[in-house]
Amino acid sequence: MPSKVRIALDAMGGDVGAAVVIPGAAISLHRHREIEFLLVGDRAKIEPELEKHPALKAASKIIHTDVAVSMHDKPSQALRRGRKTSSMWLAIDAVKKGEADVVISAGNTGALMAMARFHLRTLPGIDRPAIAGVWPTKRGESVVLDLGATIGGDAHHLVSLAVMGAAMASVLFNKPRPTVGLLNIGTEEIKGHEEIREAGDRLRTVDLPELDYLGFVEGDGIGKGLADVIVTEGFSGNIALKAAEGTARQMAELLRNEMQRSWLSKLGYLLARSAFQALRDKMDPNKSNGGVFLGLKGIVVKSHGGISAEGFAYAIDVGYEMAHYDLLNKINQMLNREGGALSSVQTAPEDVS
Repeated sequence: MPSKVRIALDAMGGDVGAAVVIPGAAISLHRHREIEFLLVGDRAKIEPELEKHPALKAASKIIHTDVAVSMHDKPSQALRRGRKTSSMWLAIDAVKKGEADVVISAGNTGALMAMARFHLRTLPGIDRPAIAGVWPTKRGESVVLDLGATIGGDAHHLVSLAVMGAAMASVLFNKPRPTVGLLNIGTEEIKGHEEIREAGDRLRTVDLPELDYLGFVEGDGIGKGLADVIVTEGFSGNIALKAAEGTARQMAELLRNEMQRSWLSKLGYLLARSAFQALRDKMDPNKSNGGVFLGLKGIVVKSHGGISAEGFAYAIDVGYEMAHYDLLNKINQMLNREGGALSSVQTAPEDVS
């Protein structure tokens, strides 16, 4: 574990840039005193915010650029216009050069993924990176991936997601052997697309010591917390994420409207106010902010663009945990166990029933 964790922040990413990034960094620094920050962006916008936080100023270095990637840029446009000059690129470049252990941006997701994949490259044995997020459940939290980095995927890709997700879960949840489930339309082994069934066969056959494969999990099993890690390809993962976020907002609005219908409902709210507050705290989107790009030769964390300073601080916390507990080394160890976990899976057709 490094004594210091160096974090590069894209200070121009997101809806408001430095006005959220800097106070968010100050909040996270209060929780993790060993962080050092590289603040990448327009010095004229960063310094006024930094003056409000003396402790953060003492732990930070500014890398100036006035070029920012727009939230509306297509990935190809961002690569052409922002390569080597934008705050997003330079923050990623700090990780590439070893000047930072992790990069965090609230900017354009597609551009961030394109730049990170182009500049950092993928780990050996990984075909495509994935976005992994922390999902609140009835039993606590689960890691869910892929949440939309790429669409589709064969059995080898799904197995690689399981390995990387288990590594992330072991870091976040302090579990040496996290449980893993494959998202499917049913729990029976005969259900689902061929690549999902094949991935399930491989995970059962290989029996990796770093994860405990439970089998298929249906959509409602994510919220139930049936596994520490839920694996799916990016198309269905992104739909599941957006459906869950939309349902949470809908339920909150319906509940709020019902609480205002009559004096009896308002009285009921007052009597159960502590329970409602506990529910709000558990479902607070700030506390699940920070999607990790897994599969790259560097740690990249994506924050929501319209998040608050407190929410951005949670994304920094995630990046800190990933770097402090050496996520990349853990993933590499799992991938290369006994000559390569994924290689042995990929080249063992006789193991697939």
